Amino acid sequence: MTSTDMRKDAEDSGPSGYAAARLRLLTEEARSGPPRRAALSRLTDEWLTGLFTAAAEDLRGISLVAVGGYGRGELSPRSDLDLLLLHDGADSKAVAALADRLWYPVWDLGLALDHSVRTPAEARKTAAEDLKVQLGLLDARHLAGDLGLTSALRTTVLADWRNQAPKRLPELQELCAERAERQGELQYLLEPDLKEARGGLRDATALRAVAASWVADAPREGLDDARRRLLDVRDALHLATGRATDRLALQEQDQVAAELGLLDADTLLRQVYEAARVVSYASDVTWREVGRVLRSRAVRPRLRAMLAGGKPVAERSPLAEGVVEQDGEVVLARAARPERDPVLPLRAAAAAAQAGLPLSLHAVRRLAATVRPLPTPWPAEAREQLVTLLGSGPPTIEVWEALEAEGLITRLLPDWERVRCRPQRNAVHIWTVDRHLIETAVRASEFTRRVSRPDLLLVAALLHDIGKGWPGDHSVAGEIIVKDVAARIGFDRADVTVLSTLVRHHLLLVETATRRDLEDPATVRSVAEAVGSQSTLELLHALTEADALATGPAAWSTWRGSLVTDLVKRVAAVLAGDEPDEPATAAATAEQERLAIEAVATGSPVLALRAQTEPPADDTEQPPGDPEPLGVELLIAVPDREGVLPAVAGVLAVHRLTVRTAELRALDLPDGVEGSVLLLNWRVAAEYGSLPQAARLRADLVRALDGTLDIAGRLAERDAAYPRRRGVIAPPPRVTVAPAASRHATVIEVRAQDAPGLLFRIGTALDDAGVRVRSMHVSTLGANAVDAFYVTGSDGSPLPGEEATTVARKLEETLRA
Repeated sequence: MTSTDMRKDAEDSGPSGYAAARLRLLTEEARSGPPRRAALSRLTDEWLTGLFTAAAEDLRGISLVAVGGYGRGELSPRSDLDLLLLHDGADSKAVAALADRLWYPVWDLGLALDHSVRTPAEARKTAAEDLKVQLGLLDARHLAGDLGLTSALRTTVLADWRNQAPKRLPELQELCAERAERQGELQYLLEPDLKEARGGLRDATALRAVAASWVADAPREGLDDARRRLLDVRDALHLATGRATDRLALQEQDQVAAELGLLDADTLLRQVYEAARVVSYASDVTWREVGRVLRSRAVRPRLRAMLAGGKPVAERSPLAEGVVEQDGEVVLARAARPERDPVLPLRAAAAAAQAGLPLSLHAVRRLAATVRPLPTPWPAEAREQLVTLLGSGPPTIEVWEALEAEGLITRLLPDWERVRCRPQRNAVHIWTVDRHLIETAVRASEFTRRVSRPDLLLVAALLHDIGKGWPGDHSVAGEIIVKDVAARIGFDRADVTVLSTLVRHHLLLVETATRRDLEDPATVRSVAEAVGSQSTLELLHALTEADALATGPAAWSTWRGSLVTDLVKRVAAVLAGDEPDEPATAAATAEQERLAIEAVATGSPVLALRAQTEPPADDTEQPPGDPEPLGVELLIAVPDREGVLPAVAGVLAVHRLTVRTAELRALDLPDGVEGSVLLLNWRVAAEYGSLPQAARLRADLVRALDGTLDIAGRLAERDAAYPRRRGVIAPPPRVTVAPAASRHATVIEVRAQDAPGLLFRIGTALDDAGVRVRSMHVSTLGANAVDAFYVTGSDGSPLPGEEATTVARKLEETLRA
């Protein structure tokens, strides 16, 4: 359908003709992106012009003006129509009548309308009071009526903007910062707001406003293309949802990707992140330049008076060979020769990070355009400068992003390309893969005093997830990649081996500590064999903590840290030559014995709650206040019988208590006391609110054991009371038998979507299978539960291979049902 055809439809049929032409335009597969937005704007211009011309008795002294996004000619399928009816104030009644004839047809079609009716003086006054109005008027475009009136307003608004720039630009910067704090960074969000998040369309518009002020101009390379890509995604989102939304929700991403002809939702997110990164970097550079210009304008009169009209020369302070500081930025020295000095990019970056200063845009672009590739292997200075950069703490992030914006990182580390802007569809992770790697290096820089080889720690932190760009287990792929990268960087064979071991096993400590029985010698020996040496264990411990802290708040806690520290101590003893003791049945404490005797006497369960805390390790600083609670110890003694595990797990789920660890064992009673008692020693924590009273838990446990408390029904009612949020469908549960994990029990691992009552369902299934749970180790990361159950047969020995496989298969079928 041609523009002429659409215009004819709009002119012949009024609003209905416009609606039909609009629908045909939006459903044309051959036209999309900027051509479609421009065509939609033209079609809408012609329709509104027709309405205006038909309704206005006299075109003098009144005009219709498009502002904001419509003024830029960027109408998305569900965009608001931003309109200003501008008039000279001569006939207010006629203007009001004209406004009604314009606005009502728009509303009748169900289009969103952002409208105003003002004189030029009112428009200028409102713009002076409201920054958002002023930004919209900067894109004012004449549609119909008195062109001179519109042109005069455009001229005065632009002049006001430039004259008031020293005041308005800081306001605009603050507005952008507040929005970023509220909406987050577009380049890292799994459900980003394409317009409001930092690096989105609002920031791109702000950069246009800065350029219009003549104070500074944004780096233009790639900026227009990034803005176009974000607009294309918003168009596809509007068409996919049929709504005026800017939030790219998870459930719409596949459909939006298909609308754009992309492979999948990950490809879509990666393109969005890349575009947002360009806008964010351009914003950083532009606002720094705005600050520099405004500061120089503020001091210029005094300098002129002091120097009698002479122009001051900016002071340049040396930072490193070929690198100086000038006006708050790191620039290249006049004598620097990037074409002859391949280490200069790393030297400049390290100097900038150490000084806590940004790299100037000009310096980075000059380096990208002229520097020679580093030889293989790298010279020692290049390796040292990389380590210095990684060990500089938070300033590393901004410097690294500047290098990456101009392609210098992928030149230094070609394997980086596969992880760049790669999304992580895991609620635990708050960063893309590449940003997570830099965040891990920043965290690791805090631990360099804890290890003998901080250089290996920092490089391992940078590369530990480098395998996520490849198929299969990222730790296995990463081990192969790191061997090549480390050798290229210039590490010797022994160091390459250590780095590849750290990458291969960077999840080993936390997974073992939270999913295995640390009292079992097989657990400790397996970790010692994988690590191999005390020095590697020391590095792996620091890397584990840095990795978890850089992942997100759900990935690390005092409780997890205490488990990892305990494991490290046990493994260190084995590496030092000590053999771990075989687990022996611990003697009952006085409290446990008291509870057991009471349970036998009453024939019912008894329990006690006790808060658990642990001081920090010797080499960590004690935070102010009381030690962080690791949870609450729940001791339960109950006469031995079937169904104890599901009953206890179910009662805890009903009371919204999270189970962290659990141990179940038969207790030897004192002489003279007959009966068999199960002792459950569990550590629990409240999901929110305070813990329930022990008496309430005991009463419900009694009811659960005698069958009068319908746990499954209670959990189902609670689940039904909270409407489920639409989102990505969780993968099905998976249950496996961990081979050779213990000599004393069979270890069954369950990976499933975390949900209230999950342990109750698992416990019921295991109880039905006739196996006894000796202990369990619960680990919940975001929405994913990864639980390990140490089970035995009724005789207390590990399950035979076939029986273990059968139990695991039936448990998986139960959880999938």
